[in-house]
Amino acid sequence: MAIVALTFLVIIGIVLGAYYMFVVRPEAGDRATLLRRLGGREAEAGTMKLEALETRDRQLSQVRAIQALLSRANGLSGPLDRMVTQSGLKITVGTVLMASALLALVGYLLVKSVTYYTSLGLAAAPLFAMLPFLYVRHARTKRLETFEEQFPEAIDLMARALRAGHAFPTGLLMVAEETPNPVAAEFKLVYDRQNFGMPMSDALKGMADRVPVLDAKFFATAVLTQRETGGNLAEILDNLSTVIRDRFKVKRQVRVLTAHGRITGWILAALPPSLAVILIFVAPEHMKTMISDPLGVQMMVVGGAMQVIGTLIIRKVVQIRY
Repeated sequence: MAIVALTFLVIIGIVLGAYYMFVVRPEAGDRATLLRRLGGREAEAGTMKLEALETRDRQLSQVRAIQALLSRANGLSGPLDRMVTQSGLKITVGTVLMASALLALVGYLLVKSVTYYTSLGLAAAPLFAMLPFLYVRHARTKRLETFEEQFPEAIDLMARALRAGHAFPTGLLMVAEETPNPVAAEFKLVYDRQNFGMPMSDALKGMADRVPVLDAKFFATAVLTQRETGGNLAEILDNLSTVIRDRFKVKRQVRVLTAHGRITGWILAALPPSLAVILIFVAPEHMKTMISDPLGVQMMVVGGAMQVIGTLIIRKVVQIRY
């Protein structure tokens, strides 16, 4: 057992060292070089971030081979790159994929060293590989929820700026300077893009595409419609802010009414895996029989499939569009 643990630690050390040498270190070096070219500490401390003026062809990885491969596989890298961008994390698609491959290897070696079954290690590898994607998705969800919470205040601030006689771009800059992230970052990007020559309509549509929130689409549509047809933009923004707050009330009421169903779904989804883990340590002979017997393997496959289907059904029931 000591030899197995030592071998496992040596392999993990080799993998982590290779990941640092070929992924983390090149990305950090290129970023430091770019900061020095832009003015060193002044560029790093300035209000303009490196990501603020990024082009549509984003850097998917600092490793040239991985960058070329991901550029060709746009069907895979495109949605993942979009999710990483919306999450606000300072990582690349290549980093996520490398972390996923590393965790898959770690999960395989860990499960195999504990259970001595290659099949279980292979089954656990995809589960461990999903962890980076779940983390990015969780960060994306939290960032969008924070954006929704802050958005009405940003609209109110812009409406007050317009009533005070400021122009619409000045209102964008005021929101970018006086509100917290992520709203400030998105409005700063809109202001910078139109300030550097991009049409305001394209800048607003870009924000609506980057932030897949219904309120952001309402804002972009309202502003663009007012710019074409005229009207009191401050009053339009006030009405939009009121509508967004009313939607929040409905959303919270829906969450209260579906709380029981969501908790039930989490418990039912977590109960079988938790019991399996407990039985591995409490009664390993029973689990060994379940794994070694063909009928037991079939029962586990059918039970896992039914568990996934039931979880998806419960999730579909408790997710109410508002």
